[in-house]
Amino acid sequence: MATTVSMIPKIRDGLRATFRSGMTRPIAWRQHQLYQLARMAQNERELICDALKKDLGKPRTEVLMAEVGSIIERAVKSAQQLPEWAKTEYPEVADWQKPWKPTLYKAPRGTVLIVSPWNYPMILSFQPLIGAIAAGCTAVLKPSELVPTFSQLLAEIVPKYLDPNTYRVVNGAVPEISKLLELQWDHIFYTGNGRVARIIASAAAKHLTPLTLELGGKSPVIIDSAYDHDLAAKRILWGKCNNAGQICVAPDYVLVQRDKQDELVRAFQKHYNAFFPEGALDSPSFGSIVSDSHHKRLTSLLSRTKGDVVLQGRADAARRRLEPTIVKNVAGGDSLLEEELFGPILPIVPVDSLDQAVDFVNARSHPLVLYAFSDKESVKQQLVSETQSGGIVFNDTFQQLAVHELPFAGVGESGYGYQVMKYTYDTFTQLRSSIDMPKEAEPYLAIRYPPHSEEAVKALTAAVYTPIPPSRQ
Repeated sequence: MATTVSMIPKIRDGLRATFRSGMTRPIAWRQHQLYQLARMAQNERELICDALKKDLGKPRTEVLMAEVGSIIERAVKSAQQLPEWAKTEYPEVADWQKPWKPTLYKAPRGTVLIVSPWNYPMILSFQPLIGAIAAGCTAVLKPSELVPTFSQLLAEIVPKYLDPNTYRVVNGAVPEISKLLELQWDHIFYTGNGRVARIIASAAAKHLTPLTLELGGKSPVIIDSAYDHDLAAKRILWGKCNNAGQICVAPDYVLVQRDKQDELVRAFQKHYNAFFPEGALDSPSFGSIVSDSHHKRLTSLLSRTKGDVVLQGRADAARRRLEPTIVKNVAGGDSLLEEELFGPILPIVPVDSLDQAVDFVNARSHPLVLYAFSDKESVKQQLVSETQSGGIVFNDTFQQLAVHELPFAGVGESGYGYQVMKYTYDTFTQLRSSIDMPKEAEPYLAIRYPPHSEEAVKALTAAVYTPIPPSRQ
């Protein structure tokens, strides 16, 4: 059920009043809310699994592993580490500035808006919220209308566990998000696609609202000709099959040495048969496409490709099912390279050298992640130094998301801003700089007041004459 549009400004104003009351400031209060979020995920896991099965056809094990379990673990760890994160900092300064007591306070940004997508609606809703709670913000959570069962479930269970004066769920589609974007927020955290991100960024700009944009793009895979192509195929296919390829970090296309292409295809076929002995169409371990329109988009892209389909995935439009489909001999300009695929289609682009693969990647928008399979340190260093992406992962796919200590972020068209654990806390935290000048410092400050003697001018401008060490290219 959609939130009444006329209620949305009142919800925002209520959250702002809660923030100004100071309720969210005590560390113990924030920790309790984080533990409550973990309890919600743990206690309501069967309802969550059922909702995502209905909306997305998601396998239960996948939901428990990648969504429910991750939220429980990150909420608990964030609560445990929060006292350390929130400590006031005293930077090391020159001795003559120490009496000023230079200080960095950790201040919550205020009342924030979190807009989450449909593909991983549990973790991509609550991962940002964990950071907002930890930072001491109040928040509106706007889940996707494309997962209506899950979104309605959130509206029902969130107020049972989290303080309803501090955290609210707003449901709906275009009218509701439009009203939300008319309002001023202290931060907006959006996960989704570049088209909607531009709309949100334009709305935020009217209020000078800071943003975090976690977008996507076409995340490429580069395979070094000397690497084990059988192992690469196994790990790439596993990453592609998660949520039927509907995740921002899914391998989007593979760049492989031309004379290794057929070897890679055979390896893909081998591991597909091992993963899904009866095929993926009816497999409980493989998800569905989110909507009829997305299913039609994917089959249309396949119908227009000039590549050779070497693993023909069956389709069932009525059930929004589409098996993994692999296409070789895909060239630049092909339909499968037009946009982020966000589905179980994997194009293979043959190249003649690593340099050609690097040029191919660099000629396109910066991806959220670049995957590369190589045992050679020289190859890894070349890719680190000669490409740009939000992250770079060697010799696996998808698994980088399990490392809580690494920031998750895009660059350029794949977004900006950081998240996961402390990085999400930092996103919703303002570093508030301070000094406290003692009265006793006045004799030392006298030099700054006009009129300035020749000696005062010399002292005040001394930095201009700082010696610069010699250097060469």
